[in-house]
Amino acid sequence: MIDRSLIANFAQRFAAIDRDNLDILEQIYHSEVHFSDPIHDVFGLAALHGYCANLYENVSALHFDFTQLSPIDDEQALLCWTMTYRHPRLAGGRPIQVPGVSQVWFREGKAYRHIDHYDAGALLYEHVPVLGTLIRWLKRRMT
Repeated sequence: MIDRSLIANFAQRFAAIDRDNLDILEQIYHSEVHFSDPIHDVFGLAALHGYCANLYENVSALHFDFTQLSPIDDEQALLCWTMTYRHPRLAGGRPIQVPGVSQVWFREGKAYRHIDHYDAGALLYEHVPVLGTLIRWLKRRMT
């Protein structure tokens, strides 16, 4: 089973990332990392660095609270989290919270595969004027 301290260290360092310390990525991700989420698919550490730089450039605040860290096997873990962020053009600049889960595979003490699972509508689309109203209406109709 993967060492819990490796998972905890990854989560702690990941949560500490901001626009001023993106060099943390090199400490926790393998050079050949493959990162994906419902909106992006990124290959390689340089591309991940660019993705994160763009992400932090466009938000006024971004924070992850990890609520559960679960080893799965010798190299994989699940990390449950809540992301809180602010974007000046979404939700009137108010904080938006989105729960999610990351599947992370480790090699040589670093993450080489990272998949984020979350509701892209709750993250982005529901907070866009007009489109958000339509998506919320559709969700209510489907439940």
